[in-house]
Amino acid sequence: MREQYFTQAFRRGLQYHPLFQLTCIMTDDNERMLQAELARLQQEHRDLDAAIDALHQSPAPDLLRLQRLKKRKLQLRDRIAFIEDQITPDIIA
Repeated sequence: MREQYFTQAFRRGLQYHPLFQLTCIMTDDNERMLQAELARLQQEHRDLDAAIDALHQSPAPDLLRLQRLKKRKLQLRDRIAFIEDQITPDIIA
């Protein structure tokens, strides 16, 4: 049961998305798409941060909602890091 869960989670992580193609040459169009996606994700990350802070300040915070917002924020952080790695050229010194 537990092994099946991890296998499904691993497969979901490997789903194909044209924005995240691993290619040798980054075209200007691909880089613009990545920059736009990066800006959108960063804005969503900031919005989630503000929502989490507001929820912490409430007299009786909904802990389940707080946990879900934090999990989403971590997922966004991982995607942001991945896109930044795609935009930044990998130079071997």
